[in-house]
Amino acid sequence: MSQDQLSDVLADLRADAVVTGHFSLTAPWAIRKPAVEGVPFRMCVGAPFYIVLEGEPPALVEPGDFVLLPRGNEHILSSGLGEEPVLFDSLMAHQGIRPRFDTPLRFSAGGGGDVSELYTGIVVYRDIVRSPLFSVLPPLIHVRANDPVVAPWLASTLKSFIQESMSCQPGWAVAAARLADVLFVHLLRAHLLSSANHTGWLRGLIDPQVGKAMALIHREPREDWCVASLAASAGMSRSRFSARFAELVGETPIGHLTAYRMHLASCKLADRKLKLIEIAESVGYSSEKAFARAFHRWAGMPPKRYARNMRDLYDMEKHE
Repeated sequence: MSQDQLSDVLADLRADAVVTGHFSLTAPWAIRKPAVEGVPFRMCVGAPFYIVLEGEPPALVEPGDFVLLPRGNEHILSSGLGEEPVLFDSLMAHQGIRPRFDTPLRFSAGGGGDVSELYTGIVVYRDIVRSPLFSVLPPLIHVRANDPVVAPWLASTLKSFIQESMSCQPGWAVAAARLADVLFVHLLRAHLLSSANHTGWLRGLIDPQVGKAMALIHREPREDWCVASLAASAGMSRSRFSARFAELVGETPIGHLTAYRMHLASCKLADRKLKLIEIAESVGYSSEKAFARAFHRWAGMPPKRYARNMRDLYDMEKHE
């Protein structure tokens, strides 16, 4: 994968907020964490721990390893398999703690045995559910400390990042969100470089020929692309390109173009300053009506209703 292609994919990815935490847990312990609208990440210092997601094999997280949950799935963290988990909310209530997204979280729990120091966070991205990136990532990404593609400074930087955010110095919220972007990129790159079997459009992005066409789509989504022009950019015939694209990405080239355009449009719909036709034109539609039809097929609702829902959500978050 070229550096430019990965940069194109991640260029519009910006964290809106980050909540961080430092958990000191002594064996035996087990916590059930509910699903969240964000990307939780974990790093361990001290005794290793297990993370278990429904439908996935248990993963043993060794010291210095990283785990990401791109879809925010419910999961269990434990010192050993077979421990009965305590609901996270119940544990917090028992300790008189009320978790807030604008306040770092620190607590201790467990049975007094070996200590697992968990450095944790939840990164919040706008409209994560419909993002083409998060939709194709696996529910659990486990980046091992001894993997040669992992930068040697990553563990210490993430630990320092969380410790710094816990101090809540002036400007910490903005600094945490920006540094979270950098750390996410490095963790995602490590995952892509160390994974042999990619699926979805990440697999297509890695392909030398299909990846060129996908990079053009992501770089210039408003261009009037067609199968012929995209095939030419890949140096392939239309038939070969279409078949190869569908094999790797799981959708047609035009289907991928449309989905990516709709994702970009959905991010802009929360902006009250933009008119619908301006958003439509920014993603390659000269007609507001044609854009609205395409968006309805993609989102299951008209763009104006989607925009109202998004604005209501953001307004609610501001006043919490």
